[in-house]
Amino acid sequence: MPEIYFVVRWPNGERVRYYSPSLVVKDYFTSGASYPPPDFLERSRDALTIASERVRAKYGMGCAHARAELATIERRAAGLTDGSVLIEGFEPCD
Repeated sequence: MPEIYFVVRWPNGERVRYYSPSLVVKDYFTSGASYPPPDFLERSRDALTIASERVRAKYGMGCAHARAELATIERRAAGLTDGSVLIEGFEPCD
């Protein structure tokens, strides 16, 4: 499966790179676009859930790394309503 990282700049300025086991994240995020935190969280849930299910369809089990990334995003976005989350871009996995 084609893996990818999506690079995010949180409202506090912190830059974080998140893993996806599928390019589906490109259907949910646009490089250079900003999203309110609740919208970013919803898009992340949708994209990473689909990505994990694609892994399940191919290998018989969901992607634990995608689920862990989503849990990290959920913790980070909890309670954030102000500012925006910038998608800085996408990076190939090494």
